[in-house]
Amino acid sequence: MPAKILIIDDEKDMLLLIARILSGKTSHEIDTTDNPLHIPELLKQKDYDVIVTDLKMPHWDGIQVLEMAKERDVNTAVIVMTASGTIESAIEATRKGAFDYITKPFRKERILHVVEQAVKWRRMQMENLYLREKLEGKPRFPALIGNSPAMEKLKDQIDRVAETSA
Repeated sequence: MPAKILIIDDEKDMLLLIARILSGKTSHEIDTTDNPLHIPELLKQKDYDVIVTDLKMPHWDGIQVLEMAKERDVNTAVIVMTASGTIESAIEATRKGAFDYITKPFRKERILHVVEQAVKWRRMQMENLYLREKLEGKPRFPALIGNSPAMEKLKDQIDRVAETSA
């Protein structure tokens, strides 16, 4: 089953290059945007398995995209790219849950490898959730029927909110 991938970069040439590389070598469903302000709406419309985002963009940066994606689904694999990579930004991205950190310019093989690893990681996370429910012998939320990605996301959100005092 093809993964759903969102590519975000304010440089249209880079956006088209990454989309062309991935669509030419994979069967994944690829969405792109060069406007970071469209990200909240895109994340509402679709549950992405992998998000590839530039670090430095106007209005929003890649760390904010990472935080928003992880807030919606902790199992989304987010890959952060930058042309001006520093150790500090790589540490911050990793600390906040980035799957990987890529510096530009990158080789075609590098982006393909990292995206495929991210897709595999995402699938393992979803399979682990499913198997955990099966091993426990009962669904986490018996009143909620289904195990689609949208239902799993809802169950994850319930688990996260339940731990708070909200």
